[in-house]
Amino acid sequence: MKFNKLIPELSVTDIEKSKEFYIKLGFRVLYERKKDKFVFLELEGNQIMIEQINDNWNTGKLEYPFGRGINISMSVDNVIDYYNKLVNNNIKMYKDLMLNKYRVDDYEYEDIEFLIQDPDGYLLRFNN
Repeated sequence: MKFNKLIPELSVTDIEKSKEFYIKLGFRVLYERKKDKFVFLELEGNQIMIEQINDNWNTGKLEYPFGRGINISMSVDNVIDYYNKLVNNNIKMYKDLMLNKYRVDDYEYEDIEFLIQDPDGYLLRFNN
């Protein structure tokens, strides 16, 4: 198994609820440690870990929504098709499909993207 160089690990309140949510988004479980309430997930090369809160990694009190000030950006092969699939599966959007422009030096980059909030309030941004 190949691990990405950067893999976010999210503390969650209910591992089964979160696991079910991510599977509904199309993630697949690469492995899990049931005793530790830990799951390693992957979607089109995007890797993420979720673990039920156990006070190992907390730097302060966790309050909903978790992850304030951060969104996790993940590229997918066809963001429009993926968005439509999720909408058809009644996934609630935090921000609907949109086109944003970002300047990188002298170049303006266009990004088609949308955002979802997971059960604990983490923002997931999917883009092209």
